[in-house]
Amino acid sequence: MYLGEIARRVLLKMAEEGDLFSKSVPEKLSTPFALRTPDLCAMHLDDSDDLQAVGSILYNATGVESSLSARKIVIEVCDAIVKRGGRLAGAGIVGILQKMEEDSKGLIFGKRTVVAMDGGLYEHYPHYRNYLQCAVTELLGLETSKNIVIEHSKDGSGIGAALLAASNSMYGHDW
Repeated sequence: MYLGEIARRVLLKMAEEGDLFSKSVPEKLSTPFALRTPDLCAMHLDDSDDLQAVGSILYNATGVESSLSARKIVIEVCDAIVKRGGRLAGAGIVGILQKMEEDSKGLIFGKRTVVAMDGGLYEHYPHYRNYLQCAVTELLGLETSKNIVIEHSKDGSGIGAALLAASNSMYGHDW
């Protein structure tokens, strides 16, 4: 939800202090949430020689007219922000898995473990998925991470709530 806003703020600062988009900074670039995460994804996926999609998205979302060199910098900013987000999420997953391993006295890392991920960011942003997986692999090591499978699960929170309710209803309660 916030990756686009983080990128907008970085680009605004670079435009104000470094003339990234020429001398003038369009007012629309100063508008909070003018750049959204799907915009970042679309720009990040642009592999054309002239980065035309990056230029179009920047213009439509923020009013920025950009040169090819500026568009290349925008891609680097997108990459840095998404890499940071994916690595932070990966670190969170590893922290939870390590706690589960500790609590189960070694029963987690020796077996196949599936981590269900829900959300459009994981589902639609391949760079994010890759950075998240790379962080898990780096933090756990290659051997341990081979047993950790991260799967997209539509409506994961709803499914989790249903599973919890179903498992809880299996037991009699004296309330």
